[in-house]
Amino acid sequence: MPAARKIAFIGSHSVRKTNAVHSFAGAVGRSGRSVEVGREVVRFSPMGMNERATPEAQLWVIMAQIREELELRGRAEVLVLDRALIDNFAYFLRATKGQDPFDVTPLVARWSTTYDLYVRLRPDTPLLADGVRSTNERFRNEIEKILDMILPKFVPPDRLIELWASEVTDSYDWPSLVERLCGPPLRGEVVQRPISDALTLWD
Repeated sequence: MPAARKIAFIGSHSVRKTNAVHSFAGAVGRSGRSVEVGREVVRFSPMGMNERATPEAQLWVIMAQIREELELRGRAEVLVLDRALIDNFAYFLRATKGQDPFDVTPLVARWSTTYDLYVRLRPDTPLLADGVRSTNERFRNEIEKILDMILPKFVPPDRLIELWASEVTDSYDWPSLVERLCGPPLRGEVVQRPISDALTLWD
């Protein structure tokens, strides 16, 4: 199977990325295309996360993101990702105070061209405690500012869509986003495909 069409839902934390991932993946499946979902890798980190994450912890996340995408890219026609390398890079830069002690910037620049579409979700909803992510609004705002700075440098504008977190609802026009990524609807009878959440190296 050729490499999948790849879309990533990006942003800071608590902006409904995971909700958007599953809503969009469901729309892809209903369009008759096979779909694989990539999970947020930081949740599997053995090195800590949020405000106190070290540069080494964020380097682990960057490497894990690439590994997950390589593992999943041939499993379905469409790969839907909960984060991309670029927003994990934002957390890395926050942890390193803007420095690049491991020289990952060239890798981030090259890898950022491998996504067919990005959807950035901007925060207009309250931070909610989920037992994992920080509820510190200042921390989230710091990540948003870094994203504002780096996205124009690494992400082609014609591959970036921006939505407010509050727009992530069942009533959003997910089929039009599927068409933008995948092209016109399939002809003939469409057989709905299930969302695949296959085992990865994390399982």
